Amino acid sequence: MHSNKQRVLVLAPHTDDGELGCGGTIARFCREGRDVYYVAFSIATRSLPAGWAPDTLAKEVAAATQVLGIPSQNLFLYDYDVRRFKEFRQDILEELVKLGKQLQPDLIFVPSPTDIHQDHQVISEEGLRAFKNKTILGYEMPWNNLSFNTRSFSILSDEDVATKVAALSCYKSQAHRPYVNENFIRSLATTRGVQIGTTWAEAFEVIRFIF
Repeated sequence: MHSNKQRVLVLAPHTDDGELGCGGTIARFCREGRDVYYVAFSIATRSLPAGWAPDTLAKEVAAATQVLGIPSQNLFLYDYDVRRFKEFRQDILEELVKLGKQLQPDLIFVPSPTDIHQDHQVISEEGLRAFKNKTILGYEMPWNNLSFNTRSFSILSDEDVATKVAALSCYKSQAHRPYVNENFIRSLATTRGVQIGTTWAEAFEVIRFIF
């Protein structure tokens, strides 16, 4: 997938969204030697279960992205309040524009345009505005997508899927969520693989494709 694309930017509304939506593909790209950058716009302090330290998710995303193969200097963290991104839409857009100038990515991953989470919608929409001249793919989060057009696929190896599982296991504070478990992760990768006649895959919506 996009073998000529060398610099990849993953936009995650909250920590763990990028791993959930395209963690296998991130692992694949890192394994192939591509430059991958990960941006999380909230460390979701207010959404942590009781008893967890405020910086828990910042530490967990640092560990998870390291497992995927992303260098620590390629991780960017912000802390916009969960479910309030729409109030900071312009600030987020300006940050994206700055990142675009700094990183010059070739391929950008954003939440699917059909994602119903309000924060995810903002990152998807502002990502499209900030990167008008770039290839953009939307990743899926089935619990948030009313529909999803599987128009693009990334073929994953056993190693890529195992790395995605290992990365998500770093999120101890999120282990109670039904989608942060190995059975779900592998089942979805199997389903997407069946669609294209391979063992494992991740699927994406094509928002803009430039070649």
